[in-house]
Amino acid sequence: MEFHQAKVDRRGRVVIPAEYRRTLGVAPGDSVVLELGEGVLRIQTRAAAIRRAQALVTKHTAGNGSLVDELTAERRSEAAGG
Repeated sequence: MEFHQAKVDRRGRVVIPAEYRRTLGVAPGDSVVLELGEGVLRIQTRAAAIRRAQALVTKHTAGNGSLVDELTAERRSEAAGG
């Protein structure tokens, strides 16, 4: 793990080092996702945040069938009055 020190300016901005931006594939104007937990601020690309969320859902639904199929069946049942 690599560490860099950065300062927060009076407007609350922090500069992400160029090496980190290159590694993450973040370019000027890109959006990033911020996550705060247990005193730690995590900065990740939107794609990385989506992959992480998908992995979490998969972990908790593995072997339980398709969530899409389950939702579709539920909606059809509701539409049929059941």
